Amino acid sequence: MSSVVGKLLKNKLISPPHDFVGNTCYEVIMGSMAYGVSDNTSDMDIYAVCVPEKSMVFPHLTGHIVGFGPEPKPFEVFQQHHIDFNSKEYDINVYGLVRYFHLCADNNPNMIDSLFVPDRCVLIKDAVGEHMRSHRRLFLSKRIFDKMRGYAFKEFKKLEKGYNPETNAKRAANLEKYGYDVKSAYHVVRLMLEAEMALNEGDLDLELHREQLKYVRGGGMTLTELHDWFHNKEIELTKVHVDSSLPLQVDHDRLRILLRECLEIQFGDLSQDVQS
Repeated sequence: MSSVVGKLLKNKLISPPHDFVGNTCYEVIMGSMAYGVSDNTSDMDIYAVCVPEKSMVFPHLTGHIVGFGPEPKPFEVFQQHHIDFNSKEYDINVYGLVRYFHLCADNNPNMIDSLFVPDRCVLIKDAVGEHMRSHRRLFLSKRIFDKMRGYAFKEFKKLEKGYNPETNAKRAANLEKYGYDVKSAYHVVRLMLEAEMALNEGDLDLELHREQLKYVRGGGMTLTELHDWFHNKEIELTKVHVDSSLPLQVDHDRLRILLRECLEIQFGDLSQDVQS
């Protein structure tokens, strides 16, 4: 496996604001490939993580005094979409390590999924990426139910939305054929099943329900069946949430230690730079 971000940078197809953005420590394929629903590689959704410069992570090292003068700008994310390269279209999202930790700790569904993609979807994983991924269960908490359910509600709002055939031909065709957007329907089911798995197992296997997701994406459920399924699953998971062994929220102290460990892999001993 090799870095997509690196290839696009080498071919001058992306223009990140800092050189370190191209040195990804963790890079994965997301989207339908990660969920085992499609092997179509013409559209590639790439999520990556990079380690910003040391002075961006610890701005006090530059002499900055909090509350005086302009605040140093941290690096959070670089995004560039619809990039054509080698007969594929790429959407690129590169997060700074600190921002990535924050979003994962908040149980943001896309970020959490990027930590749990199957091994075949991992393009880059250096020592920092390996250390982070090997401790990925630390990022799961009961908040994942509310987060996943919230995203599922958003997908529900798209189900019967009209699409312009010129700008979104596939979804417009699905709406015409099935009476609702089957792609949004599959995301509704996927998100609720992921929440269920996390609450019950304290872990995520993004491909576990791929056959069920393919069935839904193929229009296997009527809109009424989908609404009933979601309503019943929501009631069921509300009860599961109470009994789940997951913590109410992540252990921020433990994740802070993990973040520092990752930074020390990159920068070396930080004991002279930051207090424990």
